[in-house]
Amino acid sequence: MDDGILDVLELRERLSDDQIRTLVHDFYARIQAEPVLGPIFASRIAQDAWPAHLDRMERFWSTILRGSRSYLGNPMAAHDPLRALGVDAEHFGRWLRLFREVAAESLPEVIVNSILQRAERMAERLLASMQIAGS
Repeated sequence: MDDGILDVLELRERLSDDQIRTLVHDFYARIQAEPVLGPIFASRIAQDAWPAHLDRMERFWSTILRGSRSYLGNPMAAHDPLRALGVDAEHFGRWLRLFREVAAESLPEVIVNSILQRAERMAERLLASMQIAGS
């Protein structure tokens, strides 16, 4: 593609399930340790529920990035309760920065750019769904 962003078919060829698994696990390990985001996640996800959450996030990102259709949830509804916790555009900005860092450390640049485009779009949709002004 001219803009350097891969479509879902190209990503399916270049991005493996193992790479998605590594991205998800490394990213959420950092989230749990992050001083602002970690407590928010801890308030919503019990320690013994993390394996199920990670599995759900692997399926979510596989669906978004590789078109696997293995995730059947509703991310907008799942994130709506966060508004009551004071989650705002700054939190989403932190989330995106961490996601960008982890992706850049483990994936080829063309894949990173393609993933980040989709992550940024997802953040915009979640902010709109939660009726939070973007940063």
